[in-house]
Amino acid sequence: MRTVLVTGAGGAGRTTVAAATALAAARRGGRVLLLSCDRTPAPELVLGAALPAPAPGADVPWGEPVELAPGLTAARVAVAEHFQDRARELQSRGASVLDLLGAAPLDAEELTEPPGADALATLTALRCAHTGPWDLVVADMPPAHETVRLLALPEQLRRYLRRLLPPDRQAARALRPMLAQLAGVPMPAQRLYEAAERWEGELAAVQAVLEAPGTTVRLVAEPGPLAAAALREARAGLALQGCRIDSLVANRLLPQDGTDSAGPWLAGLAAEQRGALKSLYEDFLVDGITLCELPHLGRAPRGGGDLAELVDRARSTTVGGGEDGGPGSAGVVEGEGLAEELSGWTGRPGADGTWTVDDRLATDGVLLWRLPLAGADRDGLDLVRRGDELIVTVGPFRRVLPLPSALRRCTVSGAALRDGALCVRFTPDPAQWPRTS
Repeated sequence: MRTVLVTGAGGAGRTTVAAATALAAARRGGRVLLLSCDRTPAPELVLGAALPAPAPGADVPWGEPVELAPGLTAARVAVAEHFQDRARELQSRGASVLDLLGAAPLDAEELTEPPGADALATLTALRCAHTGPWDLVVADMPPAHETVRLLALPEQLRRYLRRLLPPDRQAARALRPMLAQLAGVPMPAQRLYEAAERWEGELAAVQAVLEAPGTTVRLVAEPGPLAAAALREARAGLALQGCRIDSLVANRLLPQDGTDSAGPWLAGLAAEQRGALKSLYEDFLVDGITLCELPHLGRAPRGGGDLAELVDRARSTTVGGGEDGGPGSAGVVEGEGLAEELSGWTGRPGADGTWTVDDRLATDGVLLWRLPLAGADRDGLDLVRRGDELIVTVGPFRRVLPLPSALRRCTVSGAALRDGALCVRFTPDPAQWPRTS
């Protein structure tokens, strides 16, 4: 299964790019699901079709997919319906606890989704779509900073569950009948304690989808003075989560020919765009990430006709590969537009965000943990060792990383940001490191 998560700065045209990407893939004969996570009217306006809500008791958190073109269907994540279903299930499973506390369950009319419900519904939808009949799922995701936090959520929640409900302490559940007799009140039902195990399983399944080799992120930007800085920070956050970027889409590019006749105002905007686009090329193309250009249509895209025009006029550029498939002597070459990197994607060397431990004990007396963090800035970078974990902060993003087993017997002796990677040096602790004869 191939999954493409489309995100970028707010207002950059993520919905349009996601829809055009899905259409480009369907034209090649694949079965494609366009999954919109946008609750505004924008998806229906761009697609020119209504996206219905799911029927009560549906197995998936979206309505009946709408066919937009041969091989292409679209659906919208139903946040409210998903939250209400899960809330009713939780109340049912926790009925004995509510009775014990003297609390009355909420009625269906009172179940209004709180902040954060969108993220949980989106993650559930991605998990369900991954097991569907499609060859490709294109997800229209929230803005980049929200998407980074959303992608980090499964790992964070699993860590919280392990800390609050350690599996090795669940044997104490066998003592509940005795405790109930001693306390003189009924103890919570078995199924309430099993809820944590179910959540762990669901979160693990979602995390497996996000970490699957065929899951990548497609960034969208409208080139301008602030685009490069915003994308650099978002890229660093995605790298911290181990997410792979397949391409950057530069959207709404103004025409270059004939802009002088339209006056200096439009010519100035076009020149500013091209300057920003050059900066994006330098930041992304040099790392082997495909860069796709979409023209400004002179209007807001509406319906299949406009999306088809974008697909036809899309132009992509990538780096030609040598024998190893990586950037080589072939230089910059033309790609396949929005369809580039959609099928058979295996990534280029280094594009998978692999975090490796280099053994330099013989030469330098250290182990080097290399964490690729493209886009990271030294001023916004911080790390703290806490037991068997390393807490890494990149700008507004943070991740708690469990140390590989060999590094747990070492002390942190330094760190540096070199060539887009955080290199952390570990020196073996003589009290814990095995001695050699």
